[in-house]
Amino acid sequence: MKIGQFTDTFLPITDGVGRVVYSYANALSKNGHEVTVSAPMYDTGYRGGYLFELVDFRSFTLPFAKQYKTGFPIFDANYKSRMNMIPLDIVHAHSPFRAGQEALRISKKQGIPLVTTFHSKYYDDFLKVTKSKLLSKMGIKIILSFYNKCDSVWAVSKSSAETLRSYGYKGNIIVMPNGVSKREIKTSNIEYAKKTFNIPNKPVFLFVGQISLKKNIHLIVKACALLKAQNIDFLTLLVGQGHDTKIINNLIVNLGLSDNIKFLGHISNMDLLDGLYSVANIFVFPSIYDNAPMVVRESAVMKTPAILIKNSSSAEIVTDNYNGLLCDNTPESLFEKLKYVVENENIINQIGENAYNTIPIDWMEIVDDVVNNYKNIIEEYKSK
Repeated sequence: MKIGQFTDTFLPITDGVGRVVYSYANALSKNGHEVTVSAPMYDTGYRGGYLFELVDFRSFTLPFAKQYKTGFPIFDANYKSRMNMIPLDIVHAHSPFRAGQEALRISKKQGIPLVTTFHSKYYDDFLKVTKSKLLSKMGIKIILSFYNKCDSVWAVSKSSAETLRSYGYKGNIIVMPNGVSKREIKTSNIEYAKKTFNIPNKPVFLFVGQISLKKNIHLIVKACALLKAQNIDFLTLLVGQGHDTKIINNLIVNLGLSDNIKFLGHISNMDLLDGLYSVANIFVFPSIYDNAPMVVRESAVMKTPAILIKNSSSAEIVTDNYNGLLCDNTPESLFEKLKYVVENENIINQIGENAYNTIPIDWMEIVDDVVNNYKNIIEEYKSK
């Protein structure tokens, strides 16, 4: 099968959607399919060596999110020339924006079906940028018009499907969960992380993701302040980059936590990241924005359970005190869970084992379902 994956973010950016697209393309290619990825161009030199074809278009940096790039593929002659030479059986868009519009163009040009996955809570994104509920609702109407043009709409979880329904989408939704690459826990990676970041022998709490207020990171900082007030020794590591780093750092400084909370920046080395997941006593991810975070699954692969917010989309895969911990969306509740982690190492280790056994689904299993759905969609499209 010849498959096109269209995305607004891709490597070297390691956000959730970009990594999902890479994982789709990689696993599908391993299964013998011909995969083409359409993505913005990054100034990182040669980006070959993949199992799939990467066709990138000229791009520019987003002023409000400088780690991301966008562009106008339709105006990039070299990109269009390359894409015109690639026949496809189906296209899959992972965004309703540039990626979605380009996938829609290719779908119409080649007469093939268009699949899209709903990954993000776009209303929240619109509201953060515009500060206007009216403009945010207008933005939702625009993306709904895109979803209504697609032949099949997927969501990464039941709760994300409900979010899309709340936006007003009335069509059929297929729930296709995110997977993870299962891999062994290596002592060498643990030592690599400890040495690289000089991690002491004390309780370690880990966050991985955008350093953004929408990720609820300030909740971690405030809970850590309560821990310090009780003279509990700990180290919190924040991995990632984002436009709210200064705000979060000011809160850390004001609460006297500079020795307890450290920014490690963006980490793309998976061995180093796996080492951090393994070193951590607990993975802390209090986001109520995310739908199906890859990082929770990656942490579970390293047998490190997560603390998540009750009733959040992220918590859909977790049973409290069995394969993870759930808390209320308050610093006090998160503090109690962190304290419990410090005081109950053996129980947390067992919860980590349960997380490992119940949460991760390998991408190779996921793409079996993906391919079956692609085949059904193509057959249905041809029968119209």
